[in-house]
This record gives sequence, structure tokens and C-alpha cells, in this order.
Amino acid sequence: MRRLVLGPVLAAALVGLLASPAATQPPAKDDKPLSVVPKDNVKMDAETKKAVDKALKFLAEKQETDGSWGNTAITGFTLLAFMANGHMPNQGDHGKVVAKGVRYLCSTAREDGYLVGARGGNMYCHGMAALALTQAYGMTGDEDVKKITKRSIELIVKTQNNEGGWRYDPSPTGADISVTIMQVMALRGAKDAGIHVPDKVMDDAIKYVNRCYDRRSGGYKYQPYGGVAGYARTAAGVCVLQLCGKYDADEIKNAVDYLERTADDRGHYWYGHYYACHAMNQVGDERWEKYYKRMRDRLLAPRYQKEDGSWYDPSREAAYGAAYQTSIAVLILSVPTHYLPIYQK
Repeated sequence: MRRLVLGPVLAAALVGLLASPAATQPPAKDDKPLSVVPKDNVKMDAETKKAVDKALKFLAEKQETDGSWGNTAITGFTLLAFMANGHMPNQGDHGKVVAKGVRYLCSTAREDGYLVGARGGNMYCHGMAALALTQAYGMTGDEDVKKITKRSIELIVKTQNNEGGWRYDPSPTGADISVTIMQVMALRGAKDAGIHVPDKVMDDAIKYVNRCYDRRSGGYKYQPYGGVAGYARTAAGVCVLQLCGKYDADEIKNAVDYLERTADDRGHYWYGHYYACHAMNQVGDERWEKYYKRMRDRLLAPRYQKEDGSWYDPSREAAYGAAYQTSIAVLILSVPTHYLPIYQK
């Protein structure tokens, strides 16, 4: 997963009271048959909840005057962290913060729906922002958010290349698994929220993702025709296959075995665990319980979370900043809340 970047353009890409999920609920997605839904015994304990609340206060204090936390990708991650804990636009302790962040993402939309704004970015940033907007719309039914979200999804549909994937420019020219999976996540979120997504677009995208599967290792490569498997892209592959209903895909078991053997990706540590936490939750059972305990123990280890509530490890994706690392730490710890529609079983 070579070109994951994230700051002001950062060279290009990656860049309390809990409110109930509000008003309009999205249509149910392709639910996993009840007979195969794994039992989930993982809960957020009081210590974890306290750490998350402290982190959200840090993120609220770091919001820029325009409503952002950096480019549209970082802002998308941060909004998901708030929404994963029940804070909706104008609902919950951080409702005003979330509303301001959603307005910022909407304000970045070009006429064609491209969500990059003045700070710049690319299709990775666009996909992450679009995903956050699908969740905001799906949980509130806000028609103004729907209009921007719909345009952002239409852009994704129009820019799919002939392999079924996407790359860094908003044009159908190339593809890699990282950018492709982020677009698929946004498309899945849109579909769940009732926004039309052609079935062929999703089917072709999944075919591309599966072409990146490496049968020798059980992991996923950056592109079909070269490179080696990696933790982050394998976690992303498992996550998107599960969310798109491919529960019995042969690739999943081997890919999960690969994740358990590999455990981490130092180069894309936070990004990898953003996907891994949801992938393992969808897999469920003792593998999910083991993964969550490992990550909780690591994130709540003495002095790993800073006094101000942030997580910032200078040895792991340091260039992307504290808001990015903190948001993903919150998302990992908050999976058991199941607030975000896209990650519900």
C-alpha cells in the first residue's frame, strides 16, 4: 500500500450523554443469515469508555475554525470517531462539533461532487469523506447532506476504471486495492442509506479486490500484477468482503489466518487497524475477542494515551498527526457500540 498520505495535501492522500441514532434509519443491508451471525461477547468497559470520552474531548478542542481537522480524509476519520459513540449533528455532548464537521465536508464539494476542498487531496480523501457523509445522512436523514453525498457517490461510479477499481485521480485511469476499497466502503454506506448504487459497480469492484488476493500467503497485494501481501491491505480486503456480504468467500479464512500471523503493519499501523478492527468484528467469535483485547490492552497501556486525551506514536505514521491517530484509536475501541450503520452485523 505504497502512497498512503494524509496531511494538508501531505504529498497527496490518506491523508457524557450518548445520543440515540436519530430520526431516519437507513434500509437494512444484506444481512448475514441469523444462523451464521457470531456471538459477540465484547463490551466497552468503564475504563475504555473513560479513555474514549477523554479522546473525544481532545478532538473537539482541536477542531479548526472551518470545522475540519485537516484535509477531508482526516476530517472523515474524526467524524466517524464521534458518530461511533452516538454523537450526531446537533445531538449529544459533541453534537455541535459534529454538525460543524459535516458542514465542512459538504462545503468542500466541487460541482462534480469531488470532496477535496482548498487543502487538496485525491480519491482516497474523497472516499473517506464520502463514507463519513453516508453515515451522517443514514443516521439523520438530513436532505442537504443527502444532496452532497449523492453527488459524491455519482463521482465514484463515474470514475471506476475498466478493471473495476480506482486510483488517486478522479478519472478511470488506474487502480489499486487501497483506493478501491475506500470507494467501495463509501458505496456500501450509500447503498445502506438508500442512495442508488448500480450492482455492476459493486460486483466489478469486488472482482478487482479479489484479483489482488495472493493465494500463497493468504493475504492481499497492492495490485494484482505485482508486490507482496501486507497486513493493512489484507485487513481492508477482509473488511470489504464481509461488508459486501461475501461471508463464505474462500479468501476470508486464509486472509484472517494471515492477519493473525502478521499481527501489525508498522508502516501503515493505524490505517491497518482501522480496517482490522471491523474485519475481525465481522468475523467474530474468539478471534474477535482476542483481537479486541490485544488492541485495548495496547491502547490503554500506561502513558500510551497522552494526558490531553490524544494518542500520538511518533514511530507509527507520525506525519499524519494526533487527530488521525486518536480518531482511529477511538474507532478501534468503539466497535462494540455498533452505532455506525455500515459496521453493524
